[in-house]
Amino acid sequence: MHSPTPLRSVPQSNIFRPGDVFVLFGELFGRGYANGLVNEARKAGMEIIGITVGRRDDDNRLRPLNDEELAVAEANLGGKILNVPLMAGFDLDAAPGAPTPTDLLGSMTLKNWTDVKLDWAHIDQCREIGVQRFKDGVAEVMARLDGLIADGRNVFFAHTMAGGIPKAKVFLAIANRIYKGRGERFMASSQLLESDLGKLILQNFDEVTANSFQHLIDGSAAIRARLAASGGEVRYSAYGYHGTEILIDGAYAWQTYTTYTQGYAKMRLERIAQAAWEQGVQATVYNCPEIRTNSSDIFVGVELPLFALLLALKKEDGGAWAEAQWQACRDLLLEDQSLEAVLQKITDFNASDVAESFRDFAAWPMSNTPELADIMIGTSDAITQMHKDRKALITDHLSALVLEAVGPLMFHESSRPAGPVLWLNHDVIARQLNQLHA
Repeated sequence: MHSPTPLRSVPQSNIFRPGDVFVLFGELFGRGYANGLVNEARKAGMEIIGITVGRRDDDNRLRPLNDEELAVAEANLGGKILNVPLMAGFDLDAAPGAPTPTDLLGSMTLKNWTDVKLDWAHIDQCREIGVQRFKDGVAEVMARLDGLIADGRNVFFAHTMAGGIPKAKVFLAIANRIYKGRGERFMASSQLLESDLGKLILQNFDEVTANSFQHLIDGSAAIRARLAASGGEVRYSAYGYHGTEILIDGAYAWQTYTTYTQGYAKMRLERIAQAAWEQGVQATVYNCPEIRTNSSDIFVGVELPLFALLLALKKEDGGAWAEAQWQACRDLLLEDQSLEAVLQKITDFNASDVAESFRDFAAWPMSNTPELADIMIGTSDAITQMHKDRKALITDHLSALVLEAVGPLMFHESSRPAGPVLWLNHDVIARQLNQLHA
């Protein structure tokens, strides 16, 4: 991608109706973007079908959900779960009796991890095993799913898989330095990516975040062909991240959280959608704004662009409802702190030479620097301290608003998608919210 392709207007189309099928390709956990799509599918009267990543026993064996776990998962989804374990990635895969990639990381410490070299021939074998396991699982899921979808129905496949960090104790300490450290505790993200540990992580990110989307598209080809022949339509969506346009100095401008190790896999995800689109498959990656989730909280500073959404709500004619959001955010601050002071800190951050130097779309994702860590983490910490309660932050409220907008935007745009990769920037997020609350 040479430049972002934004979705500018709020989509109104909807081809989905009662009797059509919504398939969540990824298990529903906690707060996150997937909930918005599930809610839209439910509003449309669609049948909701999900999958599970499965669970691992103490001996590392991947298994389906037990009866209790399945009941909880189906209640959470509000639909049927196809109980075939579809855990993407290969960090816990190996031939019987052989060490997994995660096992190979057990000897790494903060002192030696940059020097430890991995057995790549062995890791390649583990990757082949993991990929085949996943593809076999997809084939079984699709065989079951095929019998649940009648001819002529429309189907929405929503891919939600992401991540892939191996469970190695050393990585938590490394991540705390890369994503949270400054001063003496700072560590450059490039140091991780140049190591064997980093290279392994990037490979696993590819399998979980990107290649699983390819396996979904390939594995559902027969269903897609049958439905097309009988008058039905099939759509695919996936969640991307590749920066967001926010209001900076009165105009919408692209910016990003730069220290985003998963960015390489997210770009691979985009390429998979583009290749599918060229083959006539309507698959779209939606690059969504920065929000706070259970998984994103490790990235201190990723939430800073959220504050600019308050400006967008007013710019896009939010009226009294926008004012109410400003007041809700004011109420979360200490009595001697103002929302205007918070927004001034964001303005100062975005106006800094350091932040501006990272607004380079072609170079994304760039490595972090001590200067960026100082200003980004410092701004984040300073704003957090302005709140009454560290567990009730303005960014929690704004994240919920973004989630509320992204669901209907993706759902309706996917009926008649404009292309394989689209950006949901603060302008269209604000317009969608203002329309919902007009």
